[in-house]
Amino acid sequence: MTVPLAYYLVLSAVLFSIGVAAFLIRRNIITVFLAIELMLNAVNLAFVTFAHQWRIVNGQIFVFFVMVVAAAEAAVGLAIIITIFRARNTLNIDQVDLMKL
Repeated sequence: MTVPLAYYLVLSAVLFSIGVAAFLIRRNIITVFLAIELMLNAVNLAFVTFAHQWRIVNGQIFVFFVMVVAAAEAAVGLAIIITIFRARNTLNIDQVDLMKL
């Protein structure tokens, strides 16, 4: 008994929609950062779904490289967030929108 591929695509669309909503609504840098990661993982799920449907390994290999880049991006992004917090003592986007300290 297998799960239909449409369920995976619906889950991917729901996760992406939650990520977009959180990105647009929230004002905390960490929440926005997590929303972007959620959208990236939703797209990865869609890639794996289509790769499985068409029996092509290229989609899964592409997802592997995207996940490696996302891990590096998460490390750099969190370092930037920590630096902003130390300089401004806040994580509110409205208060850290200027590059000048």
